[in-house]
Amino acid sequence: ADVHKQLRTFIKPGITSWDIEVFVRNYIEAMAESLHRSALKIINMRLAAASTMRFVSSVPEKSIKNGDLIKVDMCIDLKGGISDSCWSYVVGESTPEIDRLMEVTKKTMYLGIEQAQVGNRIGDIGHAIQTYAEGEGYGVVRDFVGHGIGPTIHEAPMIPHYGEAGKGLRLKEGMVITIEPMINTGTWKMKMDPNGWTAYTLDGGLSCQYEHSLAITKDGPRILTSQGEEGTY
Repeated sequence: ADVHKQLRTFIKPGITSWDIEVFVRNYIEAMAESLHRSALKIINMRLAAASTMRFVSSVPEKSIKNGDLIKVDMCIDLKGGISDSCWSYVVGESTPEIDRLMEVTKKTMYLGIEQAQVGNRIGDIGHAIQTYAEGEGYGVVRDFVGHGIGPTIHEAPMIPHYGEAGKGLRLKEGMVITIEPMINTGTWKMKMDPNGWTAYTLDGGLSCQYEHSLAITKDGPRILTSQGEEGTY
């Protein structure tokens, strides 16, 4: 959560995606040293230009331009426990279209998190997200979903951001999952490059994403990748 907050002031027009990569890795390494936690390390990171959902970490020289909407998605390992979190950022000046997309996307994530209750089903999460997003005229990406997380990045169960209420696996106390909706201004459909990494919205529309890791507890969902500032980033 802290490194995501620092990126709000670091990301500016003119830097490159590789600059973001280096900043995050250096920040995590410095934090690990200061906390004497040698097991704290970044294990996976991707950046995406949300105008096309294009992952740009495979293109380190890509420049960030004024008005770009990008997302930074990272996993960090602390002594064998992995967290996964994504925030979206506007570079420089925003637009009403981008502001609204970010607002809706963030809200869908929290609506999904509200459904992460003991006894609920996975479909309750997806239904809450899909109902709100589509009601606002947006598309919900189907090809990328949330997931269980723990000693490895991607674990069962898969957590779609669409679905039917009351359907799917029942949530139990102690589960740790991610909820990470990708919301598009147009169609939910997308396409992949042959490289298996670069993704695009099918109609070239904007795409946005937010993600938290959370634990299912008897007292409700406990967000693990937050500093208690829900709704402020």
